[in-house]
Amino acid sequence: MNMRSRKNRSRFYTLLLVLILLASGCMVGPNFIRPKAAVSPNWLGAGDQRVKTEPSEYRNWWQAFNDPVLDRLIDRAYRENLSLKIAGVRVLQARAQLGIAIGGPFPQTQQASGFLQYNRISENAPLAGAFSKFTYSQDQVGINASWELDFWGRFRRTIESADATWLATVADYDNALVSLTSDVANSYILIRTLERRIDIAHQNVEIQRESLKIAEARFQYGTTSELDVEQAKTVLNNTLASIPTLETQLRQAKDALSILLGLPPSNLADFLEGPSEIPVSPPEVAVGIPADLLRRRPDIRSAEYQAVAQCAQIGVAKADLYPAFSLSGMFGFGSSDVGQSNLSDIFKWKSRTYQIGPAFQWNIFNYGRITNNVRLQDARFQELLITYQNAVLTAQQEVEDNLAAFLRAQERAEFLAQSAAAARRSVDLAVLQYREGIKDFTTVLTAQQALLTEQDNLAATLGNISSNLVGVYRALGGGWEIREGKELVPPDIKETMAKRTNWGKLLAPATYNPPAAEEPKSFIRLPDW
Repeated sequence: MNMRSRKNRSRFYTLLLVLILLASGCMVGPNFIRPKAAVSPNWLGAGDQRVKTEPSEYRNWWQAFNDPVLDRLIDRAYRENLSLKIAGVRVLQARAQLGIAIGGPFPQTQQASGFLQYNRISENAPLAGAFSKFTYSQDQVGINASWELDFWGRFRRTIESADATWLATVADYDNALVSLTSDVANSYILIRTLERRIDIAHQNVEIQRESLKIAEARFQYGTTSELDVEQAKTVLNNTLASIPTLETQLRQAKDALSILLGLPPSNLADFLEGPSEIPVSPPEVAVGIPADLLRRRPDIRSAEYQAVAQCAQIGVAKADLYPAFSLSGMFGFGSSDVGQSNLSDIFKWKSRTYQIGPAFQWNIFNYGRITNNVRLQDARFQELLITYQNAVLTAQQEVEDNLAAFLRAQERAEFLAQSAAAARRSVDLAVLQYREGIKDFTTVLTAQQALLTEQDNLAATLGNISSNLVGVYRALGGGWEIREGKELVPPDIKETMAKRTNWGKLLAPATYNPPAAEEPKSFIRLPDW
C-alpha cells in the first residue's frame, strides 16, 4: 500500500469519526417547559368547617361510605371492566411504538443478501464479439448496511415523543380508573336511592288505601259524597303509576352497573346482597389545596405528556430543514464462470468485494413545504399547551362545583327531614279529623300528596349528597392509586398475547408500567428485545 493510499484512508476514517461525534451532540427543536397555569391558592369553600384543607389519601376514597357491598363492587369492576382492559392494552401499544422509535438511531438498513444468476448475452448486442461465449453464471453473497446519523436529533426527538406518548397512555389508564370507580359508586348509590324511593311509594300506597277505605265506608253510611271516594282513587292510582317509572330507572341502573362489572345485564342479586340503604356519606371532606391537582389528576398529567410529545415533533420536523448525513457499506463475496473463475470460488478471499463511504441528502427544493410542516407542528404544540392550561382550570371548577353541591345538599336534607316529619304528622291528624267529620277529604288528600313529595325529595337528596361526594373525589383525581404495584394488563390477556406473538420482555410490568407520577423529561431508553 503506497503512502498516498494510506493518507486517503486516514482522512476517510477521521471524517467518519468527526461525523459520528457531531451526530451525538446536536439536537434541533425546543425543549419542553411546563407552561404556567392559573391555580387558586385555596378553595372557595375552605372557610366551611366541613371542608378540610390538609393533605389526605384518596387511594380508597369509597371506604368513607363504610359499605362492604360498594367495596366488593369496585373490586370486581377493577378486575373485570372491559373499558379498563382496553386502556391497559393501549399502554402496551404505546410501549411497542416506543420500541420502534428506540431502533431509529441504529443502522436503519441491515440486510443479508445473495443471488445466483444464469445470464445470456445477445449475439447481436454491441461489443458481443468481444465475448468468447454468450452465456455465463455468477453468484454473490454479502451484507449491506446503511446508517443515517442522528446529526440533528431527529431520532432522539422521535424517541422523546414516543416516550411521552407512552406516559400519556399510562395517565389515560389512570384516568379511566378514576372514572370507573366513581361510575360504579354513582350507579350503586342510584340503585339504593331508587330502591328507597320505590319503598316510599309502596308505603304511601298503603296509607292511601287506608284513606280510600275510610272514604268508601263514610260514603256507604251516607256521611260523605262519592266525590271523596273518587278523589281517593285518583291519588292512589297516581302514586301507583309512579312506581313503574321508578322500577324502569332501577332496571336501567342495574344494567349500567352490570356492564361496569364486565357482566351482561343482570339483577345483580349476589353482588347487591345486603341492607338496601342509601350509602351514608361523612359530613366532612378533606380536599387539600388546588395545587395538589397538578400531581394527582391523571387527565392533567396526560395533557402535559401529550404536549411533551408534540414539542418533540417540532424538532423532528425541523431536522428536515438540514442535510441528512449517512454511512453505507457492503461486504460480500462474488464469482462467476467467466474466464478462469469458477462459481465454487465464491468464498475464497480473493473473491471478496466491499464498499463503504459517507453520503448526504438535502431537500433544498422543498423548503417551503418543510417550513410549513414545522409551523404546523408548532401550532399543534401551542394548542396542547392551552389544552393543558384549560385542563387545570376545568379540574378546579369540577372540585368547586361538586363541593358546593355536597355542602348545599346536606343543608337541603336537614330541612327536608323536618318537612317530611311534619308531613307525616299532618297526614295522621288529617285522617283522624276526617274520620271524626271535622275536616273534609281535601285536607287528607293534600296532606298525603305532601307526604309523598317530601319523603321522595328527602330520599333523592340523601342520594345526591353521596353522589356529590363521589363527584368531589372524582374531581380530586382519587382512586387510580389502587393500581400501583399491579399490572395494567390482566395475566390471562398477557398469556393469550404471548402465545400469539413473540413479545419478548415487553409484557413484563417493569417495561410497560412506569411510575404514575414520573416527570416529563428527555432521554433515550435502551431497547427491550
